[in-house]
Amino acid sequence: MANSDNNRRKFMATTLQSVGLTALGGLLWSGYCDEAKASPLVLRPPGALPEEQFLDACIKCGLCAEACVNRESNKNKDGTQREGTIKMAKGGDHRLIGTPYFIPTEVPCYMCDDVPCVPVCPSGALDMKSLLNEKKELDINKAEMGLAVVHKESCVAFWGLQCDACYRACPLLDEAITLDYQKNERTGKHAFLLPVVHSDVCTGCGLCEKACITEKPAIFVLPREHSMGRAGDHYVKGWDEKDQQRAGDRKIDEIETHNERSEQAPSDYLNREIEY
Repeated sequence: MANSDNNRRKFMATTLQSVGLTALGGLLWSGYCDEAKASPLVLRPPGALPEEQFLDACIKCGLCAEACVNRESNKNKDGTQREGTIKMAKGGDHRLIGTPYFIPTEVPCYMCDDVPCVPVCPSGALDMKSLLNEKKELDINKAEMGLAVVHKESCVAFWGLQCDACYRACPLLDEAITLDYQKNERTGKHAFLLPVVHSDVCTGCGLCEKACITEKPAIFVLPREHSMGRAGDHYVKGWDEKDQQRAGDRKIDEIETHNERSEQAPSDYLNREIEY
């Protein structure tokens, strides 16, 4: 009888321990998954669908990463294979496990002409159609992996020092990044050569970020939805009659801001540099 009671107690204790460990494991895993899914600043391979659609479509097969690392151009001078651009997220990467991504400061996208990572995608998470040019050929220049952003306070070019590392590293030279010449009024002898990123050309490859000379890159690539501004839905375009209809029956003088400038014609202050 005593042995039966002991066995029963051991069984109950073991069961409770198992339930507790299972619940704890589930809690930790749930928390980790939430953290990974909540990481918005993830750069995906060329042709990736918008993030939510991409996560629904990606089957985490890793074929894009295999094609990237095994491309013929991915060789060192001695013929050995280099690390691929595309990584597959694993535990601790703070990204959804099994999904492809890349980090420009480690290995940027080298803009392969044949874009090997895209055709192998079996699920359409990497959309070939978005990369086709007028000739219906794959064109890496059509990619929108992200958009480079310049942090002016950190960029040494804005200090007056000559640096064009990002400009020279850009594969679309003098198109995606141009240098804006500005005279240095303080000295009268020097000039600023300031990098300007053009959003309609930049592919987000990250070669500029990799080349930046500062300890933490002063130019960095972000997903486009986080690097580009957009007028809010509450903004009514005053020059667009159709858009003005969203204002409803409100009178124009009730939704406009009147000040000394608004009483003048635009040519009075735009062309003559009159300030109020």
